[in-house]
Amino acid sequence: MDRNSINPLKDLLPEMKKIDGFPIADDEDILALSDPPFYTACPNPYIEEFIKEHGKPYDPETDDYSREPFVGDVSEGKNDPIYNAHSYHTKVPHKAIMKYIEHYTDEGDIVFDGFCGTGMTGVAAQMLGRKAILSDLSPAATFIAYNYNKKVDVKEFEWEAKRILAEVEEECGWMYETNHKTGFGETIKGRINYTVWSDVFVCPYCKNEYVFWDAAVDKEQGKVRSEFECPHCGAEITKRDCERAQVTFFDSAI
Repeated sequence: MDRNSINPLKDLLPEMKKIDGFPIADDEDILALSDPPFYTACPNPYIEEFIKEHGKPYDPETDDYSREPFVGDVSEGKNDPIYNAHSYHTKVPHKAIMKYIEHYTDEGDIVFDGFCGTGMTGVAAQMLGRKAILSDLSPAATFIAYNYNKKVDVKEFEWEAKRILAEVEEECGWMYETNHKTGFGETIKGRINYTVWSDVFVCPYCKNEYVFWDAAVDKEQGKVRSEFECPHCGAEITKRDCERAQVTFFDSAI
């Protein structure tokens, strides 16, 4: 679709506002978020034109579409960098969706997802040479989905990401520095790579507090033991046996 040949979104908004469920927002905000015709922060008036350009008209006389039900286990991890680029509830990995799209559609088809969330269906469709129409009632969801699926200048993205990281480093880098004493009594700056936060529990037998990380984590094996010894009395305990230690603290700020 050619951006220069479409009707401007601002001219279409007055009529579109009559649609039930139209977002409650100022026109300026809707226009600022939108990138017509591919993304609009409101019902998209360009979908019909998109379907005419990329879709295949249905002809009952010649259509011979037939697919057996998809049968197979679909199991995909949630540690893919694309999946982890932005969190969202009930999010499905795009690699899992690809298996269904590949089975039920052909290359060049249009895939529709009316509850798209962050747009993983669109990512899966594009990776398989399909087009996608994505919709969701949540403006936040469609905004994330749009940015997941739009074409990006890799060099420009890398430059902008490095610029933001440098800006954050300059403003917040001091939070990740700590003072270290060398063997010669000299104080140097150290960089905090990660911080471990651990619950503190109370042993049900000796009633002493213990740090869960220190007692339960097997650092050599790299795993958390389901059963472990209380560091005070030596009793064999589990996390379920114990209650969290609590401290009552009055915050003067509130």
